[in-house]
Amino acid sequence: MAEPDQLRELFRMQRALNERIGVHTEGMSEADKTKWVLNYCRAMNQEIAELTDSVPWKWWAKYQQFDEQNARVEVVDLLHFLISLAQVLGMGADDVFQAYVKKNAVNFQRQETGYAQKDENDSRHI
Repeated sequence: MAEPDQLRELFRMQRALNERIGVHTEGMSEADKTKWVLNYCRAMNQEIAELTDSVPWKWWAKYQQFDEQNARVEVVDLLHFLISLAQVLGMGADDVFQAYVKKNAVNFQRQETGYAQKDENDSRHI
């Protein structure tokens, strides 16, 4: 039996979870898209804060320890919200993959040229 496409499966699972919660991303109005983009951005900001708290960032505090297991959980929480955000924007797994491949090429090109100058147009094709 063939392995499922893991990225597509994550997108399927997230859609099912969102629909269970009552968030239906297909056919959203512009107002709802705006609301949910903001909601997911806020949620990801919170998850980033929780991820940051997994790392001993308080250089003045001696009691802190790196909580790698929690950091891993926070990364997965971020992925939940990131997939939800992509879905609000009408992106499926294939869209995200193709955009990633194109953006990765841009990032490599930036490194090849020393990324000495910002070009706002180098990502417009993505």
